Amino acid sequence: MAGERLHIRDPRNAIRIGADTYFFADLYYRVLRAAWWKVLLFFLVAYLAANTLFGAIYASCGDCVDGVRPGNFADAFFFSVQTISTIGYGHLFPRTEFAEAIVTVESIVGLMGFAVVTGIVFSKFALSNARVMFSRPILITRYGGGPALLFRIANARGNDIVEASLRISVLLPHTTVEGEHMRRLHDLDLRRSTSPMFSLSWLIVHEIDPSSPLWGMSREALLELEPVFIVSMTGLDGTLNDNVHARHLYRHEDILFDRVFEDVVSNDEDGRLVLDLRKFHATRAPRIDAAPVVLGPEPTQPEALADARD
Repeated sequence: MAGERLHIRDPRNAIRIGADTYFFADLYYRVLRAAWWKVLLFFLVAYLAANTLFGAIYASCGDCVDGVRPGNFADAFFFSVQTISTIGYGHLFPRTEFAEAIVTVESIVGLMGFAVVTGIVFSKFALSNARVMFSRPILITRYGGGPALLFRIANARGNDIVEASLRISVLLPHTTVEGEHMRRLHDLDLRRSTSPMFSLSWLIVHEIDPSSPLWGMSREALLELEPVFIVSMTGLDGTLNDNVHARHLYRHEDILFDRVFEDVVSNDEDGRLVLDLRKFHATRAPRIDAAPVVLGPEPTQPEALADARD
């Protein structure tokens, strides 16, 4: 594997060998990242499992609970439900010291469990979510008279993201003079990397000039390198007054050449701005016919370009 080129998909899905992998490692972090339906299903299963366990104990202890028929699991289960949730209707109550001890343990489990559930639910509700859309394709086309890399983002929520800042880097393979293969991260300069108020859509433009890591590559050479474009956006939510962020990866199969994005911003009959997200990912041919985009002068070897830039 030392001499083979790495294929980068999504770093979040990387397999980590040697790290702590037991169930409770970063459990809180995993719960916050999990989907709501998974978290609620886990809470439901845990609640039913706890009541099943304590209900089985109550059912097996004879007549230790007044109102629970000996051996009747349904009566014992619902007594456990009343105990763990501190309802206490009054017609079911412990009669023996053993039952009192089990009730004490179950009450502690219930108090701690509901406190944990409340904290997790509140934390998930309080998480800031930017709801920023990224265009599916990333374009390499003519823009402003020269070759450029284009993609766009949109604020799907419609609130203001104040002082939005965007950064893009490209991950390209590189071979050192010692023959070692690695991936090198190159920052791409943007025509505009900040926006004082991001509320609709934003076209991101990287001009492919002699200072660009993409300069001088043919289409075939660029696709052969399997570049990964890493995009990150940060800003301040104007409603929640909290920092928000969004991230997206573009891979070589997402690149489209000699295309432009469809217009998504227009005016309605009353003069109000309309953002049509149904066409957000759509592209079309340029209105003015032009020669296919070329990423600079005659293509040269990507390794030589990387060494010259260093």
